[in-house]
Amino acid sequence: MPQAIQIAAHGGPEQLQLVDVPVGNPGPGEIRIRHHAVGLNFIDVYQRTGLYPLQLPHTLGMEGAGMVEAVGDGVTHLAVGDRAAYASNPPGAYSQARVMPAKNVVKLPDGIAFDTAAAMMLKGLTAQYLLKRTLPMEGLQQGDFVLFHAAAGGVGLIACQWAKALGYQLIATAGSDAKCQLALQHGAAHAINYRTQDFGAEVKRITGGAGVKVVYDSVGKDTWDKSLECLRPFGLMASFGNASGPVAPFAPGILGAKGSIYVTRQTLFTHIATRERNQAMADDLFAVVLSGAVHIRIDQRYPLAEVATAHRELEARSTTGSSVLLP
Repeated sequence: MPQAIQIAAHGGPEQLQLVDVPVGNPGPGEIRIRHHAVGLNFIDVYQRTGLYPLQLPHTLGMEGAGMVEAVGDGVTHLAVGDRAAYASNPPGAYSQARVMPAKNVVKLPDGIAFDTAAAMMLKGLTAQYLLKRTLPMEGLQQGDFVLFHAAAGGVGLIACQWAKALGYQLIATAGSDAKCQLALQHGAAHAINYRTQDFGAEVKRITGGAGVKVVYDSVGKDTWDKSLECLRPFGLMASFGNASGPVAPFAPGILGAKGSIYVTRQTLFTHIATRERNQAMADDLFAVVLSGAVHIRIDQRYPLAEVATAHRELEARSTTGSSVLLP
């Protein structure tokens, strides 16, 4: 019987248990996929702890890649034997095999390996919607400054490279000098060690006091207030995560006082809600990876059974690039 990682209660990494799970046949609009690699993401931590509560027991994991084993009625874009990959709700990727909705699963080009796909689907599609679809009122043009927090992580290193390819000057923040160097090596124009430098003051220095058009922030509580100070008038604060904890409530009036700035809270799953949009975004991601403009860096590989270790290292911010689990 296939194995999967489930949680029976919200809590720490010790809640992650390897269990046997039956995997049946796909129903209408579904496929069964046999995983070759599974992605690790901070949203998995949020779901494990209960910040994003799940109905329990539940198998975690939001992205994976493998072979299509069976297709249900009505599925026309995938066939048995296809190489496939996805970033998708509902969770369930921490498994050897699963049945899932087909609409968020795309055919994987032959030139992209399974582990690369598992490391890039959720993170790469996130970078895609941020840089291509989550834009300030005035848009972004070549030469514009953008601020990207946690830039040495999986999403961040993809964004550094993609922003450079688009001609933007990405200002990266990270928690060590080594991580700053990693961001620079991947295309960031500037890097700030937020543990030893005041990133607000550094952003003002780098931009000649003007500020940035957009801040992309997955850190949350620890970076929020100072990030608002980094924006130029009519700039956009784009929140897409809360690794340090959720942002505290704030009065909308401060947005006017800080330059009539905009705030948005984005989530990938709104962007990929239809098969057509998911396919278009995936095609854009595949193209930029196959072109060589974006390289997917996998720095950590863990057996599926060692997922608790993976979660501990992710939460300690000791990982760089992407991490994958191998069923």
